[in-house]
Amino acid sequence: MSTSEQVVIIGSGPAGWTAAIYAARASLNPLCIIGVPKTQPSIVLPGGQLMLTTDVENYPGFPEGVTGPDMMQKFREQAERFGARVLDADVDACDFSGPPHRLTLSNGDVVDAESVIISTGATANWLGLDNEMRLATSGGGVSACAVCDGALPMFRDQPVAVVGGGDTAMEEAHYLAKFASTVHVIHRRDSLRASKAMQERTLGLPNVEMHWNRQVVDVLGEDKISGLVLADTVAGGTEELPVTGLFVAIGHTPATKFLEGSGLTFDDSGYIHLNNRGSETNLEGVFAAGDVADSVYRQAITAAGMGCQAAMDAERWLAGRE
Repeated sequence: MSTSEQVVIIGSGPAGWTAAIYAARASLNPLCIIGVPKTQPSIVLPGGQLMLTTDVENYPGFPEGVTGPDMMQKFREQAERFGARVLDADVDACDFSGPPHRLTLSNGDVVDAESVIISTGATANWLGLDNEMRLATSGGGVSACAVCDGALPMFRDQPVAVVGGGDTAMEEAHYLAKFASTVHVIHRRDSLRASKAMQERTLGLPNVEMHWNRQVVDVLGEDKISGLVLADTVAGGTEELPVTGLFVAIGHTPATKFLEGSGLTFDDSGYIHLNNRGSETNLEGVFAAGDVADSVYRQAITAAGMGCQAAMDAERWLAGRE
């Protein structure tokens, strides 16, 4: 089946749903292609990374906090209230030689779109341990975002761990040091990739403890994390480290595999490159918003703001064509 649309939004996190709200209110009748659920949280889920977040306390308008899934459900309901249409499918391939642009879906359908907003987000890179995945999805104290979760009561004045050796790991540890009793930084080598400035800034804190040549091989705890099993990467053997939180800081991967060969321009890290103005990409009528084009902030509120920009940019672009 083939259909024609004015605006197609690919993705369903804060950026996608915000773009849908603005586009729907502008009478553009947007079609939101939100993906289908996957079995592993390392893959972007419909609703984005917030589907793996229990309590969100830093998004304005929710003074008592809100769970990530509940927030995304409210975003969706608001978009649908104004007429946004939702399609549960993946986009397998994109032909951006138009407009119109042609999207081939996983259900076999083809959608021709005058404009496309890409908001598929970025997935956190995980260690790949069974208990890590289980506790990450159940709110058991495993997270991939210290800024999102580190200030929660469950981590305050408690020992927590950060895994990683780059600037992101140092930034996460530095942030967590404000709240945790001890921040254990675990790195499988004897030196860090992080800049010297970041290392000095973080490792100089009195409650940050470095664990060199250690690798997390298991996460302990049933309902909540109680500790880690660390393997010595040099001498062999294992040891247990009691912690009540684990923050995995080994990078993110933008969800752009389906865009291979599309003609879009990406930066050195694989994120969609935006022009100096707003959400415009290098292709006419193709816009991007949220974590798929943001390697720096990766917050729900910044993604939502970018979704607003993308919808307004698409509206202006369509008006100019008319």
